Amino acid sequence: MRVALITYSTKPRGGVVHTLNLAESLSRLGVDVTVWSLARGGDEGFFRSIADSVRQRLIPFPDVPDETVTDRIVRSINVIGHSFAYNDYDIVHAQDCISANAVGTCIRTIHHLDRFTTPVLVECHEKAVVDPYARICVSQAVADEVRDGWSLHPTVIPNGVDYARFASAAADSPAAEARRDEWRTRLGHYVLAVGGIEPRKGSIDLLEAYALLRRDHPDLSLVFAGGETLFDYRDYRADFDRRQSELGVAPIVLGAVDDAALPSLVAGCDAFAFPSIKEGFGLAAMEALAAGRPVVTRELPILREVFGDVVTYAGEVPSLAARLDAALRGDHPRAEPGRVLARGLTWEAAARSHIEFYEQHPHPRVDRTA
Repeated sequence: MRVALITYSTKPRGGVVHTLNLAESLSRLGVDVTVWSLARGGDEGFFRSIADSVRQRLIPFPDVPDETVTDRIVRSINVIGHSFAYNDYDIVHAQDCISANAVGTCIRTIHHLDRFTTPVLVECHEKAVVDPYARICVSQAVADEVRDGWSLHPTVIPNGVDYARFASAAADSPAAEARRDEWRTRLGHYVLAVGGIEPRKGSIDLLEAYALLRRDHPDLSLVFAGGETLFDYRDYRADFDRRQSELGVAPIVLGAVDDAALPSLVAGCDAFAFPSIKEGFGLAAMEALAAGRPVVTRELPILREVFGDVVTYAGEVPSLAARLDAALRGDHPRAEPGRVLARGLTWEAAARSHIEFYEQHPHPRVDRTA
């Protein structure tokens, strides 16, 4: 079976992490896998090394100064569509809205549903849900949204978790302790959020909760790691910067963190904050559980489904601050149930479910040479 997995970026976004781990697990089970992606700004590879058994096809995507978000997304779709070797594969599996629009007839994983106001982007989002001939969601809650909105019935295949990598970072070994201590020396005691500064991640809410926390935890740092997207959140980032000035706080914004260093950063935090207002699964929070960290998430049906009672849930800013304060004081769910949950979600199991899905949904052959 020859499978193409298509994603829109080489950066460590959740969907890209999913794509690479799925590709490697499929290849270990004997599937011939090629990962396709845009290579923006001169990128020569993905944010981490990939198993040699997985082929890579990176499509050059040079930056265009002053390009609008809509124009960049439309260009992304066109560039992938013109480059993709459609008839080389038995299964074409798009991992996001952009790649689904680019390749047309495909299987689509719908990680979460977005809301757009620009007509072009609304149309792209609609087509990426409706046009694929088969669909996968990583949680039942997202599948229910698709059912309610479009009367379609995706199959649910949860994410896997690289449990060993994050659990090892939290181990008692001298090497693991030294790596955590490096972060603590640099950052002090810190609450960590992974995923960048953007509206969907609830970044400004977390900033305001941090300002409340500082009253009782004056030496506490708030750390943001990650963040890379085709969307332009400069207005939101300007609001974020303005708000931190008004609040008199200065979070530490690390940007993209080297993949090898990320587990120790997660394992070294005092609490992990996940205040997203929209999610499809919550992979970063699951990785924090694998590292044995207390996790505070937004009160969302999707996160209730995925995490059950192994995390603490919060609503608006005062609640978020209160739940983080409790976590910092040691009042949070025991770590072991969270570890058990994370350990049980393997990429091998996800890959086996995908292979079964591919076999049940063979590709409708389309003559792309006509």
